[in-house]
Amino acid sequence: MSIRHLTLALAASTALATAQPWPALAQSPTTPSAAMPATDPNAKADPDMAKVLAALAALGPKPIESLAPGEARRQPSAADAIMKVIKDEKIDAKPHAGLTLSNSRFADMGNLKLRYYVPENSNKDSNLPIIVYFRGGGWVIADLDTYDASASALARKTGAAVISVDYPLAPENKFPAAHDEAVEAYKYILKNAKGWGYDPTKIAIVGESAGGNLAVNTAVAARDQNLQKPVAVVSVYPVASSSLDTPSKKEDASAKPLNTPMLGWFFSHVLRNDADKQDPRLNLVAANLKGLPPVTVINAEIDPLRSDGDMLVETLKAAGVDTTHKLYSGVTHEFFGMDAVVAKAREAQDFAVMQIKKGFGSGS
Repeated sequence: MSIRHLTLALAASTALATAQPWPALAQSPTTPSAAMPATDPNAKADPDMAKVLAALAALGPKPIESLAPGEARRQPSAADAIMKVIKDEKIDAKPHAGLTLSNSRFADMGNLKLRYYVPENSNKDSNLPIIVYFRGGGWVIADLDTYDASASALARKTGAAVISVDYPLAPENKFPAAHDEAVEAYKYILKNAKGWGYDPTKIAIVGESAGGNLAVNTAVAARDQNLQKPVAVVSVYPVASSSLDTPSKKEDASAKPLNTPMLGWFFSHVLRNDADKQDPRLNLVAANLKGLPPVTVINAEIDPLRSDGDMLVETLKAAGVDTTHKLYSGVTHEFFGMDAVVAKAREAQDFAVMQIKKGFGSGS
């Protein structure tokens, strides 16, 4: 099965000097205040990660931040690089082994899609635990295929039914469209879980990047709307701040596959106006996070969003939330779904699975 994919393409180093982080919005304190460092953050990549980055460079994608959204969505991506490594090295990768995949539309919502990853031979009497999974893509690019590897790994390793949620993209659907419909998807899954053979009392939420933000926001909505709360939340390299002036957004400004100008480009297409930057759904570090279930935050060392994870962890802890934080060295943004090639991805997935199983009450 072709995986078309992971967020975020290779950004040419020359684009860093010319990219406008907020091209559609007024000047604001979210614009980086310091010059980007001359050193290459990706020099810190471990051998597995360096192999993926070399494959990505060979695919020659254009800098995302220089493109219109439609063209950006068609660029080769980090997941295409993974597929290239798998093919070149003749790796026997079987992401769907032991799983049955199916798609459906939100019956209550029209065109948005759910993709189900369930253990083979499960049926309506299986009473499976559930993982609601939100993909990344900066709310502008990517699709369910892009993050197929992550959803597949979670299903294989937990034995749960993983439901990967589609959501509307900006700029066609600006903030808060994705946030609102993520919550509606969660409600829809709760409503129908028993009929599908799943256990709605054992439900976890996992998300990557923009989806890591949606995971926390959906848990907040469950608290505020008196819905069944998730038993665990795993937020992988989340977007947690609207500021581009954080330590990692300066230190890793030219990183690949995600760089700091790309973050500005995403926000410029997502936000309606400057005021949206301070909305606590985007600026999670200003949100009321009290009363959330246990949250695990996973970060990559070579990632402009690393500081977002740090700040989110501090905000969660200050709110009294049971919080676990894990940083993986030598890897970049998007590494979590690269388990076929990157050893640290397997480690991170196993750690996430352990945290989720604790929530399910099934141990490690």
